[in-house]
Amino acid sequence: MSLPKTMKAVRVYGVRDYRLEEVPVPTPGPGEVLVKVLASGICASDVKTYLGARVWGSAEIAPYIQVPVTPGHEFVGEVVALGEGAAEKYGLQVGDWAVSEQIVPCWKCRFCQRGQYWMCQRHDIYGFIKDRAEGSWAEYMRFPANAINHQVPREIPAEQAALIEPMACAIHAVERGNIQLGDTVVIAGMGPIGLGMVAVARRKSPGLLIALDMKPHRLQLALEMGADLAIDVSQGDAIQRVLDLTEGYGCDVYIEATGAGPAVGQGLQMIRRLGTFVEFSVHAGPVAVDWSIIGDQKELNIHGSHLGPYAYPLAIEYLRKGIIQGAKLVTHVLPLERFEEALEIAHSGEESVKVILKP
Repeated sequence: MSLPKTMKAVRVYGVRDYRLEEVPVPTPGPGEVLVKVLASGICASDVKTYLGARVWGSAEIAPYIQVPVTPGHEFVGEVVALGEGAAEKYGLQVGDWAVSEQIVPCWKCRFCQRGQYWMCQRHDIYGFIKDRAEGSWAEYMRFPANAINHQVPREIPAEQAALIEPMACAIHAVERGNIQLGDTVVIAGMGPIGLGMVAVARRKSPGLLIALDMKPHRLQLALEMGADLAIDVSQGDAIQRVLDLTEGYGCDVYIEATGAGPAVGQGLQMIRRLGTFVEFSVHAGPVAVDWSIIGDQKELNIHGSHLGPYAYPLAIEYLRKGIIQGAKLVTHVLPLERFEEALEIAHSGEESVKVILKP
């Protein structure tokens, strides 16, 4: 296959300084994979980075973000070239569809050596590290030699296959909740990942699965994805409703996926003693809570949830089988050239769930 020498790519230079440029098409080295990007999603963290919110601890473009860089970590691509040894290493051939896990581990640090690669000390995330982990808002992208790659069945439409990364995150967060049969589970935030969490949590056979949000169209989707009850937190006292539904005890598991600070305090009030709180969101800034609730008052289990380790094969299978209804999550598909409009649609969230870019 003859490849072009240059391609269109979005490049990050600073807060709201994103430019569509013509750049060289990457050349895959040993163990590397080159894909033609078929579809790429816009994540809430992409929006926060674009707007200059405090993502990864910075008031502007975080030190974690090495500019200029091509953003994008939710994607699927068609393999167009393989570096030496890559075909054997990943079981991929030219023409296959593939996804790469959002972190490119170093495989040398303490965490990688222990199999905890998603907490890699170097922490190269696609779309944030120039040269080493360039992202998917481009016509082509390179999977580095250290990447973790998976083949994607072509029966999953490309727009839905771009959901594999966020759905892997949803699966990991639900696993962190350690949901038991009959539990009352509350998931706050019905964005794409929160909705995926609902679909996955449903398979854990909770006694009552409750979705929280403020947008009616997303609450309706939550019911369609498997929630027993959808509560608009802007209409009345959601905490009291959950307490009333649980004989005053509170929910067994609370998963925070809103990215809004008040949802953290809400969860601490809503959860029962000895319950499990899962914090998934990337917040725009520090969130203050009463830590005495966590210890002295309730002795809670507080679990973080980061990325989607070991969950990609299951995310692919759930999308393929329709257990996660990808078609309901993808609401907008725009060409790469309209990335700024796509970011604004994703930021508003008034009518959107997942916004997809297609080169």
